[in-house]
This record gives sequence, structure tokens and C-alpha cells, in this order.
Amino acid sequence: MKETRIPLTNKPYHKPSEIFLINAILVVFVVIWILPTIGLLITSFRKPEAIVSSGWWMAFSRVNEFTLENYRAVLLQGGVGRAFVNSLLISIPSTILVIIIAALAAFPLAFFKFPGRTFLFVLFVSLQVIPLQITLIPVMKMMSALGISGTFPAIWMAHTAYGLPLAIYIFRNFFAGIPYAIIESAEVDGATKFQIFSRLVIPMSMPAVASLGIFQFMWVWNDLLVALVFLGGTPEVAPLTVKIASMKGSLESGWHLMSAAAFVSMVIPLILFLSFQKYFVEGLTAGAVKG
Repeated sequence: MKETRIPLTNKPYHKPSEIFLINAILVVFVVIWILPTIGLLITSFRKPEAIVSSGWWMAFSRVNEFTLENYRAVLLQGGVGRAFVNSLLISIPSTILVIIIAALAAFPLAFFKFPGRTFLFVLFVSLQVIPLQITLIPVMKMMSALGISGTFPAIWMAHTAYGLPLAIYIFRNFFAGIPYAIIESAEVDGATKFQIFSRLVIPMSMPAVASLGIFQFMWVWNDLLVALVFLGGTPEVAPLTVKIASMKGSLESGWHLMSAAAFVSMVIPLILFLSFQKYFVEGLTAGAVKG
């Protein structure tokens, strides 16, 4: 009688050649993806005449073409330094406000039972499909009526309102994954709703807080349309995106200055994402169906 062996694992076996092919394809895609960023970085350190005469890939054969003058001119003379500070003043409050308001809104949606709870959650989710562009004129008129158009509070309110539907959705899904027995135990011990929220739910939901903070910060930091509508081109409050867009049509700006300014705008999002990408992925997949 022939002996039948039961496989120890159901995982598919990949041959070394298949693994090598998969890794090679991934490396090719990674190189293609980061190549423009590398070219932008090298160009930002080259002299104007070198940029015009040769491609960035020729820079390493001409080491004397590298200079820090581009960054000095951009940060100290081109107004990019002020725009960099404005971007921080816009992005940080807009991110904090969204996290606080969305967490407070998602807490009752996840743990309290009241009439219309499901309808409210579906309403918040459905708001994500409304194009941002169709709301710009009504919101801008409202800001003008309040007398805050062209100020930081106006852009804070706009970014907070636009970021809340997705933020509430992410927080509600993450909160729903917390065992309700923990909430009941805290209530039996005499904890108030706010104590449960601030001392129990939020500390357990830090991956969602971190991922949403990264997502909201990067969206606000890279925004151009909302900033143009609610702030205009006023240099005192203009963020980096508006400043770089205005440099494109300036006779005083060249590729050497624009590349340096563009890379300055990329530094903060790159550092933020690379530092917290673990929490970013974990938070965005919260509440997903696992097979």
C-alpha cells in the first residue's frame, strides 16, 4: 500500500528563480519611482549654467558644479523660508483640530447606542464622495461674511471641515475593534465617559491617531487649491505650494531655484512618513476584514 504524506504547510513553495524574478521586478519599480526625486535633489545643488548644459546624471563627473548657493538664495532671499513657516502654521493646527474633533465624533458612534447612529455614520462616509471643488465658492462666501477670508483661521476651518469625513471613518473603525468589555469594566469602576475616552480609548488608538495625523498633515502640506482660494497670493500667509507656483512665472526664478524650493517642500513629508510609516499602514487598515 502506497504511503500518503500530508503536507506540513499550505503555503505555496516558490523556487529560487521565481523569488529572484519577483525581487528584480520590485527593484526596477522602486528605481523608477525614486529616480525623479534623486534627479531633483542633484539638480537643486547644481549651478544654473551646469543645469542648462548637461543632464543631472552627468553631475558626478563634474564635482565642481555643486553649490549650496541655490538653497541660500531660496531660503534667505526668495521668500521660501517664510512660506515654509507658513506651511507649518497651516498644517499643524489643521491636523490637530481634525484629530480632536474626529475622535470626539467617532467615540459615540463606536460605543453608544442611540437612534440614527448608523445613518450618521453612513452620512459621514458618503461625504467623502462629494468633490471638494463644488464647495469652494459657498465656503469662501461664508468666510468672507465672517470677515476671516485670507487669514489663517479661514484655512484652518476649511482643511478641518474637508478632513473630517475620512478622519471620522478611520477613528470609528479603529474604535470598533476595541473590546466593549473593556469599556464596561471602566464604567463599573466608576470612570466617566470623558475619562474612558481620554485615558483608555485614545491611548489604545495611537496607531490610528498617528496614521491620521500623517495623512492629514501631508494632504494639507501639499495642498495648493484650497490655499489659493482661501488665502490668495498674499505673501504674508502664502504656504510653500503657493510660493513655488508663483516662482514658476517669475523672471527671477530658474530651474536651480525651483528645484531647491521643491526639495525643501518635500523634506518634512518625507521625514514624517518614513518615521511613522508603520503606524500609517496599521491605522489605515484598522477595521478591515481579515481572512
